[in-house]
This record gives sequence, structure tokens and C-alpha cells, in this order.
Amino acid sequence: MTDLVQQLAREIAVRPEQVEAAIRLIDEGSSVPFIARYRKEVTQGLDDIQLRQLDTRLAYLRDLFERREKVLESLTEQSKLTDDLKARIFAAETKNALEEIYAPYRPKRTSKSFKAREAGLGDAADKILNEQIEPAEALAGFSHEDYPDTESQLDAIQHIIIDDWAQNISLTAELKETFAKTAELKSTVASDEKKEVGKKFRDYFDFSENLNKIPSHRLLAMLRGRQENVLGLKVDGQDDAPLVRVETEYDLEAAQPQSRRDYLKQTAKLFWLGKVRPAIEHSLLTEKRLAAEAEAMDVFAENLRHLLLSAPAGARCTLGVDPGIRTGVKLAVVNQSGDVVAHSTIYPFAPKEDKAGSIAELARLCREFSVDLIAIGNGTASRETEAVVAEMMAENADLKLTRVSVSEAGASVYSASELASNELPDLDVSIRGAVSIARRLQDPLAELVKIDPKSIGVGQYQHDVNQASLAKTLDAVVEDCVNAVGVDVNTASPAILGYIAGLNKSIAQQIVEYRKENGRFDNRQALKNVPRLGERTFEQSAGFLRIQEGSEPLDASSVHPESYGLVNKIVEAKATTVKDIIGNTEIIRQVKAEDFADDQFGLPTVQDVLSELEKPGRDPRPEFRTAKFREDITEVSQLTEGLKLEGVVTNVTNFGAFVDVGVHQDGLVHISELANEFVADPHKVVKPGQIVQVRVLTVDAERNRVNLSMRAEGAEAPAKRQPRREQNNESRGERKPQAKRPQQSRPQGDRPQRQTNQHKPQAAKPQENKIGGLGALLLQAGIKGSK
Repeated sequence: MTDLVQQLAREIAVRPEQVEAAIRLIDEGSSVPFIARYRKEVTQGLDDIQLRQLDTRLAYLRDLFERREKVLESLTEQSKLTDDLKARIFAAETKNALEEIYAPYRPKRTSKSFKAREAGLGDAADKILNEQIEPAEALAGFSHEDYPDTESQLDAIQHIIIDDWAQNISLTAELKETFAKTAELKSTVASDEKKEVGKKFRDYFDFSENLNKIPSHRLLAMLRGRQENVLGLKVDGQDDAPLVRVETEYDLEAAQPQSRRDYLKQTAKLFWLGKVRPAIEHSLLTEKRLAAEAEAMDVFAENLRHLLLSAPAGARCTLGVDPGIRTGVKLAVVNQSGDVVAHSTIYPFAPKEDKAGSIAELARLCREFSVDLIAIGNGTASRETEAVVAEMMAENADLKLTRVSVSEAGASVYSASELASNELPDLDVSIRGAVSIARRLQDPLAELVKIDPKSIGVGQYQHDVNQASLAKTLDAVVEDCVNAVGVDVNTASPAILGYIAGLNKSIAQQIVEYRKENGRFDNRQALKNVPRLGERTFEQSAGFLRIQEGSEPLDASSVHPESYGLVNKIVEAKATTVKDIIGNTEIIRQVKAEDFADDQFGLPTVQDVLSELEKPGRDPRPEFRTAKFREDITEVSQLTEGLKLEGVVTNVTNFGAFVDVGVHQDGLVHISELANEFVADPHKVVKPGQIVQVRVLTVDAERNRVNLSMRAEGAEAPAKRQPRREQNNESRGERKPQAKRPQQSRPQGDRPQRQTNQHKPQAAKPQENKIGGLGALLLQAGIKGSK
């Protein structure tokens, strides 16, 4: 436990006693959001980011330490545990590194060396290694039916020697370090037949790059190409230095007689080329892949966080529009409370082409239900539908409507889900999509939690990373976002309640069922009447559950019920009431927090309570804004170099950001074009949902690519720019033909591709990546889109 605490303290850069306190709370069942907000005194101020990192690493390190003990136990039983080996095992920082150390010692009863020793060839192997003797002489008198001749016997002995040398961990570690210095990752097209079907990977058909320097997004693209049987990947490097090192380790140049020297040198070559190098190649690529996956998951998590916390339009009557061509455009009016009050279908396009009737129906719904916002899905025919809506708005200017483009990524997943069936049982699947689009505009967090985060798709190659780890990472992000905002327990869906600290899907459903049977909750204490919601669950969840206009004013805030007594002390000291002090800045700023700090309520808690009283139930999300797309620019072919546009950041990756400018294809702002100064991390400059001004650099209509810039026109280049190869590779699209060198065009696998589909199956329609307005509701990442 001491080692665990010390390591976590070093990694998170906090004191061991803080780590110990946090681990104790986690082991008692406390959630990260609860500890971060309501147990600051216990952890001495660890924030939610530190606690989330601690929680993740705690689980990993516990597994690592448990596996370490089993490895040590196995080596002790084999009498192979030396001081050096033990030190290396304790120094292993990852499960992968630990398994590499243990691999040569793992019992293998089917290995060739094990069978050779069982046959009695171990003594002959020892003689060849330690005595100056002809290899054949060492076999004098040996006989075994599995090894009938000298050649088979010497071959078997080589397997024994190779396995013995493999247990020289210090040597194999040095060989790995040496080989890694020259290691390159090379990719080739699997076959001529794959050139056409796998043309999206064509920049990798003859490609190589230093393995240490290859960016994570490019590695994941190449791995995807291999997964789709389009590419062949190989880790290559120099063999001379490692071979010399093996011969030096065992002093093979001095071996006598000549036949023994030749035999051992041949064994050394087999040891390196047949045993160690393949393991090192696999190890290096695995390490690089795991690092790339971790980086990709971090990118996805960061984008998802900003997406979920993007600005809500709020309680405003909204018309959700799900565009379609042959099947019609689905409409759903959602009132201020999120309830569906009307729905319809219009057919402004072929084959019916009832544009006049469509405009009339749109106007009727907007006028009859006092619609304020129109949310238009960004899928097939979105801009065409937007044009029809714009015409209706022009003819009915008195309605004062605002239209916003909203991503419909994952809407079809929700529409066909059990949750949607329970929420909207009387509506057709296609209409449910329009409802979801409208609600996403009103409150993106409340609606997007109903969808598996992986289906939202604001990541970088999310389909190519470890799915279990990704799911855990994304669920943690959703949990943190939901608890940061809090939910109204009287209106929240089971989906969002399930992410509240201390609750799960089962208890969330119980809360909703209780609400249906008994009416709204009047105060937080009434939650204790919900079946299976005990004291421990109440403690964890109560502070994040809001009750508006209830019998207890503090229930509408994030003040935890355990601190209500503290509020009463403050109220009595100021000779006022709870109701009157809430939101009264003048009174609250007269309160000295240190006057109310005691053994029960520390200074951090008192300060948090005062902040919450000043701005009760404050929403951490930004103010709602919309982007304005050019009405006359709707297709990539209409873009020209130098054109200035307003757009919305839809996705941020390690090599730049994607921006929707309203042309059905998100443009790439390469990292070198994000700012006038050098940018190391795009996330420090832009975030999903941010409205930005961009300038068109290049347009490739054939490949449907747009390169944009956020730098001022004519501004000097950043002082520190990426190497020219990387710039060309990522953004310029200029390809140099040299073989066996990093290609100069940015590989297509690097860039999330956008699918344009003319038909929309209801079950799982491909999503487009056009996002506007409220910002950033999603981008399909990678070459495959999320569906």
C-alpha cells in the first residue's frame, strides 16, 4: 500500500496523505464528483481532474501490483529470482513491460527447449557453452528416438541455448534500446487488388517513418489499414549492432575450436533474428500503439467534455427538423419543457416537390405553437432544407425565428433505442429523430447522455482503440459533466439520472417510477422514500439533484443537505432568512468565511456554500450563440482561396481542428494555421463548439478536402513550425514520389472523412459532419463514421 500511495503521489504531484485520504474515500464507495465537491477538507483540496486521474491509475496500479506478486511467486518457485531480476520487475511501470520481463521464464511445457531438456540434451548444451569442445563430441553416447541424428540433436540444443540467453534480461533490454534507435515502421499495399478498394490508404502504399517520431493519428491510420487487410506493416531496423552485442556478451570470437565458434555464432544469429528481434518488434509497436490509443482517448474525452458542456439554448419552444429527400422532412415541435406538442412531415423535394405546401406547414407550426428556434439536422439535404426554412422565415418575418444547424450524429441510434420507445412510445422512429434534434438544441447535455458516447463520435480514430478502456474513459467524462451541471430531479430522464454520483441505471429508473406514481418531489428528503435509495446513496447524490420551487429553498442549489445547518448559522448571524439570503450579494459578501469554519465545516466548505448562495444553481456552461453561414456558399465547389467565413469548430485533434463552414464538409485548420504563434497543443487554442473566423487556403473538390487558416492574412509564420515534411504531410496535400521515405502528402487516414449519403435508412443512417449554431454537436472521427 505504501508503494502504491507513493507512486500515485509522484504521478499526480500531491502529498501522500492526500492520496491516502482519497483512496480511503474511493474504497468506501464515494464517487469522484462527490469527493471533489463535498470532501475538500478530507483530501486537502484535490480537484476533480486530480481525483479522476487518481481513480483511473489506482485501478491500473492495483492490477499491476497484483500481477507483480504472482510473477515474483512464480520466479521464486523456479529458483530464478535474482536481485537484478527482482529490481527490474519492481521498476516495470506497465503491465506490458512486466509481461516482457516474465516472458522468458513463463513455464512452457510445449516449447522445443523444454522437450529437448526432457530428452536429456541439457548436459550437452552446458558442455558446448562452457567447454572448448567440438559440438558433436558433446553428444557422445546420447540416444533418443525423437532426435535420431546429430543434426536434429544440435538443432534442439540451439533451442535450449537460445531460451537460456533469452533469460538474460539485462542483455535483451539493451538490445531493445539499441534496435529502437534505428527502428522504422514501413507500410506497403497488401496486394494489387487492394489498391482500388483501399485507395483511401494510398498514401501508405509505400511509406516509412521513424517509429519514435510517428504521430499517434498516423499510426492509428496505418493500423486501421492493416486491420482492413489493405496494408502490410513491418518494424524494420539495423541488425549489425545487436548481433555484435550478443557475440560480445558471450565472448564468441574467442570460442574454440572453430566448429564450436561457428555453431555458437549461428546460434547467436538465430537468437537475435528468430527469438529476440520479433519480440522487440512486437513490443515496440505495441508500446507505440498503446501510447497512441491513450492519446486518442484523451482527445476524444476532451472533445466530449466540451461538447456536453456546450451552451444550451434553454427553455425555448423549438421546431426540430430532420431533413430527408424521398422520405420527406420530419418535423417535431418541442415546448419549453421538452414535451412534444406537434409533429408532421413535409415533402419539398422530389418526387413530390411540394415546396409551397411545405412552407405553409412550417409557418403554421411556428405560428400556432409560438416557436422561437428551428433546429435543423445536418444530414442529407440539410442545406436544401435550410433554404426552404429560410424562405419561410423571409415570408413570415413577424415570427422572429432563429434557425440553427444541429448535428444529428447518433440520433438514429437514440430513435431506435429502448429509451426512446419508453419516452416517445406513440411516435414513429423517424419522428423521434426530429424530437432529438430539437432537444439537443435546448439542452445538449440532457439529450446526448441518452446515446452511447462512442456513437457521438467527436474522437480521433475511436473505432481503433481499446473499446473497454474508451467506454470507461468516456463514461467518466459524462459523469463529471452531468454532476458539474446538476439535474432537476422532477424533470430528468433515467438516462441522465444514471450518471449522478451515487446512482446507477436501476435506481435512476426507480426515481422516475416513483415520480410517476407519487408526483413531483417537494424536497430532497423525499428522495429517501424511493425504493433502494438508502442513506449512503442519498449522501452521494443529494447535492447534485435539484428541486425547483420546493418547500426547501436550498434544494434548488448545490449546497449539500449536510451543510444546511451551516447555512442556518449564517442566516441567524445576519438576522435574515434562507430565502432572503439566497442570491443577495450584499449580505453574503459581508460574511467572513473563517468565522463559521469549525471541526465539522472546514474553510473550503464554508467558502463553497457562500459562493453557491450568491449564485444558486449556477450553470457552468457558456452563453448560447449561433454561427452565421454564408447563404450563397453551400458546396465545396463554391469555395475559393482567400474567402473569409464564419464557422464552428466541430472536432479538435493533435494535428489541428476541423471547422464547419456550411458546405457539407468540415475544413481542416492545420496546427500550423491555428495562430500566428507556435501551437504545441490545438486544445489550448480551440474547443468544439467555438465560433471562429477562418480563411480558405486550398480547395480540393475532387477529394472533398478544404484547408483553412485562422491566422491573420499576411501574418508572419510562427517562430517554431513543424518540419516541412510534417506540414506537407498534414495540410498541403503535395505528394513527393520518393519510395521508402515518408510520403509528402498528408495520408488520407489522418483525416476524418465525411460521408455524403442520398438515402437515410431509419435504423442506422450514416451521419454527416456538418455542425453549426449551438456548437459542436459532434463529428464522426476516423475514416469510418460513427453510426
